[in-house]
Amino acid sequence: MAAPHVLLPYQQAWIADKSEVKVCEKSRRVGLSWAEASDDALTAASAADAGGDDVWYIGYNKDMAIEFIRDVAWWAKHYQLAAGEMEEEVIKDEDRDILTFVIKFGSGFRVTALSSRPSNLRGKQGIVVIDEAAFHDDLEGLIKAAMALLMWGGKVRIISTHNGDADPFNELVQDCRAKKVPYSLHRIEFKAAIAQGLYQRICLSTGKEWSPEAEAAWVAKMYAFYGDNAAEELDVIPSSGAGAYLTRSQIEACMAPGIPVLRLALPDGFSTLAGHLREAEVRDWCEAHMAPLLAKLDSNLDHYFGEDFARSGDLTAIWPLAQTKTLQLITPFVLELRNVPFEQQKQILFYLVDRLPRFRAGAMDARGNGQYLAEVAMQRYSTTRIAQVMLSVEWYRENMPPFKAAIEDKTAVIPKDADVLADLRAIRMEKGIAKVPDTARVRGSDGRDRHGDTAIALALATYAVFQMEPVPMEFQALGHVRQAVRITDYMESADG
Repeated sequence: MAAPHVLLPYQQAWIADKSEVKVCEKSRRVGLSWAEASDDALTAASAADAGGDDVWYIGYNKDMAIEFIRDVAWWAKHYQLAAGEMEEEVIKDEDRDILTFVIKFGSGFRVTALSSRPSNLRGKQGIVVIDEAAFHDDLEGLIKAAMALLMWGGKVRIISTHNGDADPFNELVQDCRAKKVPYSLHRIEFKAAIAQGLYQRICLSTGKEWSPEAEAAWVAKMYAFYGDNAAEELDVIPSSGAGAYLTRSQIEACMAPGIPVLRLALPDGFSTLAGHLREAEVRDWCEAHMAPLLAKLDSNLDHYFGEDFARSGDLTAIWPLAQTKTLQLITPFVLELRNVPFEQQKQILFYLVDRLPRFRAGAMDARGNGQYLAEVAMQRYSTTRIAQVMLSVEWYRENMPPFKAAIEDKTAVIPKDADVLADLRAIRMEKGIAKVPDTARVRGSDGRDRHGDTAIALALATYAVFQMEPVPMEFQALGHVRQAVRITDYMESADG
């Protein structure tokens, strides 16, 4: 009987994939890191003109680092490669010393296990392996640092089991699947690994006798061991219970193309201009960008808005909503303001709300500097129409469930926009309360940080719809009547 291949088919497929960046979502303990160590040993042992290079392995704890370097050492002996033993080295990283574990090869290249601090990759060249990526504290920063090595001919390998569907690793997997990023994606489920010989290999390694009955009993034992977590740990199905509030599929089901997100970012020196110049510049922007959209609003529908305030750093987000006769909440457009002075934020808000047909109510973030804008809006539109909201644990507890229901039930129609999606995915469960964590930051399409800004604006807008009871005001419009747009136009685009 011929000896079996050392690597199982799914391990061979991983190594055979020479993509610049490859990602694997996998079951627990299927031996992919061990297979990666095989490839890395051969790479580090090769000459530069034969594809040799340094390898930088990043696990999320010291034990993983030691285990991986020992696996590389095992493979070096298996392949009879010229390599030394595992060594400990200390490298300097800014203001502290970093302990690393290293194997040096006769080629002059090496395999080094680093900690998961993104800055550790600064100035490095070669291949980066990020293992159990979903469990790193700053995966996004780590991936960004790793991708910098591609410019010098490096490669990136990202391997992990799942840690919830809201985790950045699952976001990466979904982006791969949607072809948003040009990365190769592998998936290794526990049962598929068993079918390809995983348990037989375990028996061979441990000296146990294999049989179909023993294999079935062992598989059943593994599923019993993981219990309620088996779907995530073994079947590679990310859990929605690991802090996530809204799933990606729920959000995308509400998204419709053609709904604009208007973004205004002003330079730092803008606030020092004379008042009349600032006012004129912003008025021109409103006329050019907002006026055409406002002219299309249906004058027969009630309109609301929510606003999340920021002066610098984060965004001010203003989210209008139109409520249809069937109680759907249609987004005509969303405003994002970055680095806009207080007075110009007021100017933009008043320009918008003055022109909302049948304006009923708005809810505004009144924390910190936002209190000024919320107060002047209340003075202009009345206490029954403007809620000055102090976002708190109690507010989130009471008002996030109806907001979530609007997404789950597809009551809300929202822009098909990557930044809006990222903001909504930033909402997490913390101690039973749904909110955007204070430390949550994601990189937006403009390359700058976001803090779930449009998600809070939408939550406030739905609060204005569901919780506020404005006093009706009767009036007769004079002058130009705006052309209405059919709400079915939005729904047709959503269906398409």
